[in-house]
Amino acid sequence: MAPFKIQPHSRLQEWVADEQGYFRDEGLDYVFHVPGSIDAMGVGRSYHLNGNVQSTEEAPPQVKSGAFETMEAGRSCDISAACHWAVNMAASGEHGKMWGHAYSVTPSGIYVAADSAIRKPADLAGREVGVGYHSGSHFSALQALEAFLEPEQMRLKFVGSPNDRVAQLLDRRIEAANVFGLQSYIVEQQGFRKVVDTSFMIGFLISGKDVEISDVEKYFRGLQRAQRAIDVEHQQFTHYYLREMADEFKPLVDVRAFGPGERIVFEPYTREVYEQTHRWMNKLQLFPKTAGAQADYTTAVLV
Repeated sequence: MAPFKIQPHSRLQEWVADEQGYFRDEGLDYVFHVPGSIDAMGVGRSYHLNGNVQSTEEAPPQVKSGAFETMEAGRSCDISAACHWAVNMAASGEHGKMWGHAYSVTPSGIYVAADSAIRKPADLAGREVGVGYHSGSHFSALQALEAFLEPEQMRLKFVGSPNDRVAQLLDRRIEAANVFGLQSYIVEQQGFRKVVDTSFMIGFLISGKDVEISDVEKYFRGLQRAQRAIDVEHQQFTHYYLREMADEFKPLVDVRAFGPGERIVFEPYTREVYEQTHRWMNKLQLFPKTAGAQADYTTAVLV
């Protein structure tokens, strides 16, 4: 039987569970799987995952592809994570199953340079905010800014990956950007200010066709032990961020000062949240009607 393929998510939990032996204790046969990496089958696990940062001078004006599109196309791993909006929509379109027994919450915010004239959320009216298309930074920016701006005042620019948004902030190619987790710690250490908090939920997508649910359960039991260890003393694990950080950023930061980042919550992703999320996305017409088949909660979510 093929090993269980895990796609990490720029967080600590998988690395802690791996090196502390929590997955092994559960009897999980697994590899870390990163699409496009030379070592995609996980023979060695020390590679960094985010690759080089695209040159800001060569970056396209807009990147209209994001987390949802990768799930719609079919991810080559057995389990992965993305913002709960995208996972919710992908599962409703039958591009995998959403795990209904856990989710996570990641710190996130819209950041600007220290000397920016943007001082409060209302100052973002008509100003470009860099986000990733159909990804957590896209949806969370809209959700957070709803309290301060009218829809016609919001001006989002689809910059690309989280690393690309950091690079454009550092190079002053964009005035504001929504970044989360690992990338938010990078810009904070470079003196950028958070104008508005955009923390958001992340869901888990089971995309393999022949995934054993027992393996999924072993995976989450390992993550739960890792989460407890991180809660007690996250500082002993922050060096794992270097495994997922683009090389260009490593000389700029001291990961010993980073926070715990994304936190996994072992509570149900409920029908109420699933349906509320769909109503919000439909209200804003964030996806074409053909994007999802609108599968029922009991069909889309493994409970």
